[in-house]
Amino acid sequence: MVTIEKNKNGSVYFDKKDKKWKCSYYIFDEKAGKEKRKYKSYLSEQEANEFLTSIQYQRGNDLFIKYNGIPLNQLMRENTERKLEANLIGERTYGRILKTIKQIEKNPNSTKNVDTVTSIDLQSYFNTLKNYSDSTIKKIIEQFSQAFTLAMNKGYITKNPMFDVIKPKSVKEKKIVRALTIEEQQLLTNYLMSIPIVNEPYKVTYLIEMYLGLRIGEALALRSTDINLHKNLISVNKTLTRDRNNKVIMGKATKTYAGVREVPIPTFIRNEIINQMILAEKNKDKQLFLDTNGNYVRPTTANDRLRNLLKKIGIEGISSHSLRHTYGTRCIEAGMRPVALQRLMGHTDISITLNTYTSIFNKFKEEELNKVNEYYMNNAIINQNLLYEVNNIVIDSEKGDEER
Repeated sequence: MVTIEKNKNGSVYFDKKDKKWKCSYYIFDEKAGKEKRKYKSYLSEQEANEFLTSIQYQRGNDLFIKYNGIPLNQLMRENTERKLEANLIGERTYGRILKTIKQIEKNPNSTKNVDTVTSIDLQSYFNTLKNYSDSTIKKIIEQFSQAFTLAMNKGYITKNPMFDVIKPKSVKEKKIVRALTIEEQQLLTNYLMSIPIVNEPYKVTYLIEMYLGLRIGEALALRSTDINLHKNLISVNKTLTRDRNNKVIMGKATKTYAGVREVPIPTFIRNEIINQMILAEKNKDKQLFLDTNGNYVRPTTANDRLRNLLKKIGIEGISSHSLRHTYGTRCIEAGMRPVALQRLMGHTDISITLNTYTSIFNKFKEEELNKVNEYYMNNAIINQNLLYEVNNIVIDSEKGDEER
């Protein structure tokens, strides 16, 4: 083991046994009343050094700060580490934020000391982001906002340059997730129901997405213990996610707090689910779906396989998320109320349901308004004779316009 000289500021070294770069650093143990050494492993030396640098800023190492200044990107990293340590974010979110920060670090402004970055620097950079999606732009600007707020709170700067910048609007065309048509759904369903699980290992995953509205990560996280055949319900309480190293792991909760829910099992796919449960009896934790190596299934793997399957039967422009969207669309077409659909889909807010399915709701708006008009007429709220007279006046008026 080759070790870089250690001191109370920590160090980075390569561990030949684990074949990983390790960062040794110190935290103050309040119970023991002294510094305590801890370790973290990384795949690259750069990641280990970046973590150690962020630790120095967290510790408020005056000597380190004096000679190195306070680079903007390090404040972003420090803020992210603090959130992870405080359990405000999970491994998956931590990894996503670091990915955003690495994207930001491609711009020279990110490595400038925080007190030298101006509003003009920021606006110039933000204006280059217009070709990204609104979601990506939002994530990038959020990191800048949080970093400068932290800098203000710590007294590194006296004025926040973010106050003078304007968020650009994306020019990128929004990706529309389309639902299967009824004919396409019939075609896919018939294909899945006719093929053995051994030939299509994720067939039940696709059926669950399409007929229970689960997200792909939620479906792949299911265990036999989540299925109550007596009540004919599936309990959705967790999802597959990724850790900071992009490894697929079992999350402790669903994507959102509203994602925990119970969803009824349609009778026509009940036997398919039972067959999958029988196959899963010997799996660890009775996990319904595992890959050929006995590991959790990567959602991208199931999605890629679905695309190949759809291409084979002549359906295009559909992803695994489209199957969930298909479920929501059919529910609306069947007359389900938005608030009921919100709970079944696991949306945190009714506005998400309404915004996601705006076009579908609009399609049936006219039909629903006709029901209201019929209700008025059937209950004699509007006098028929008066309505007849009003219509005649309107017709005569239109004739007069034509003559003029």
